[in-house]
Amino acid sequence: MSKRVPSLSCWRRRVLALSASIAMLSITVASPTAFAFIAGERHLVAEQPTARERDAEHRADLRVTVWYPAADGNKETPLTIGPPGQPLFVAGSSAQDAPFADGTRRAVVLLSHGFGGSARVMAWFGTALARAGYVVVAPDHPGNNAIDPITMAGANYFWQRPGDLAVALARVRQDPAIGPHLDASRIGAAGFSAGGFTALATAGGRVSVPHLDAFCAAHPDDGVCRPQKEFATDPAAIAAFRAQEPTQRAVAASTRDLAIPGVKAVFAMAPAIVQGFTPDSLRAIGVPVRIIVGDADVVAPPATNARVAAETVPHARLTMLPGVAHYDFLAECTPAGEARIELCRSTVARRATHDAAIREAIDLFDATLASAKPAT
Repeated sequence: MSKRVPSLSCWRRRVLALSASIAMLSITVASPTAFAFIAGERHLVAEQPTARERDAEHRADLRVTVWYPAADGNKETPLTIGPPGQPLFVAGSSAQDAPFADGTRRAVVLLSHGFGGSARVMAWFGTALARAGYVVVAPDHPGNNAIDPITMAGANYFWQRPGDLAVALARVRQDPAIGPHLDASRIGAAGFSAGGFTALATAGGRVSVPHLDAFCAAHPDDGVCRPQKEFATDPAAIAAFRAQEPTQRAVAASTRDLAIPGVKAVFAMAPAIVQGFTPDSLRAIGVPVRIIVGDADVVAPPATNARVAAETVPHARLTMLPGVAHYDFLAECTPAGEARIELCRSTVARRATHDAAIREAIDLFDATLASAKPAT
């Protein structure tokens, strides 16, 4: 049976009707949701064999950031991005290496950053979930992050991202300080942009590079098909890379099952590369999926990404935020960032966008990953 989804004109009417209430929300929300914990933060390094193909120095390292509920009495310090003394982003705050709050085994949320991003730029989201009682595991995707040089393989092998989440999860489960606090029977996945694609893949989305190629051939001006701001490569260079034998082998391997066992819910923020999935695999996703996106997103246009997922995944729910653009789901910008970085310029207050995403994510994960267990 097909799932009935409101028409585009109907969505537009709903968006107009909700605009006033969303605008009021951005004014009245003075602080984030009240949380039970402070956010702790720890860093690990895992070994990821596929990272050698993507990393500029051919390292197998996978950096992993973990946010978690920390014990009372620890002090959170600001998480910033940019030059010392003049940061460009303020991503939130956390207590570095603080002890866990208690011995409870907690649900895990795997978090994937966007194209050319980082775990830290999504800390506003990860630390909020930690304060709500979740352990958040967030890798920096090799060859496609803001810390290391972006490579052609890192930019193109988007199907290797779900494997990074699986390796990161295995690493934290083995860690003697973190593993005992995890309940691996309760796992959720979340992500922004290409990270939204990654989260959907953990629930069973299967990759079809030919499907994406055909879409881009027919829609070359779609935001996902154009060169990205973070790695604006010449189409001829991409074609040459795609023609190489190692690339062809990697593409041939992209069709394998990328699902992570135990993922019970997916939260996708402005998901991209949705045309890179086979429609049948999206229809087969059996877990609850929530999608949040701005109607001003031209980087991953909702009509060809978020709405496609919402119309195809059986248990999906879509929230459209009026006036919100793609990069509004990144960390908040400082005045220095607003002056220097184009993507820092937001029409809607970025804090209001973040608060909306946090509330929806916590609502989803509380409903699907409930029932904490005492540590043994």
